[in-house]
Amino acid sequence: MIKRHSDFLLEVTGQDVRTIETDLNAAVDIALTFAMKQRRHGVLVTQNHYTSYTVAVTGEVPYGETRERREWSMQTAG
Repeated sequence: MIKRHSDFLLEVTGQDVRTIETDLNAAVDIALTFAMKQRRHGVLVTQNHYTSYTVAVTGEVPYGETRERREWSMQTAG
């Protein structure tokens, strides 16, 4: 499921890998389209948990780039 918080912040959640992958790709496409129109920021994909991601257009990432990060570790996910 993709939840749109704004034009520059989307949340992706799901219970199975295929759905998450499909929705994550769609969310990145939405964010890239917005970022390309602005021509100022890049896209950051953050994995918050196994089934939760955020996709953001942000100044933390240079224009034209997409980066990924993980906000949790498998050791503390328990």
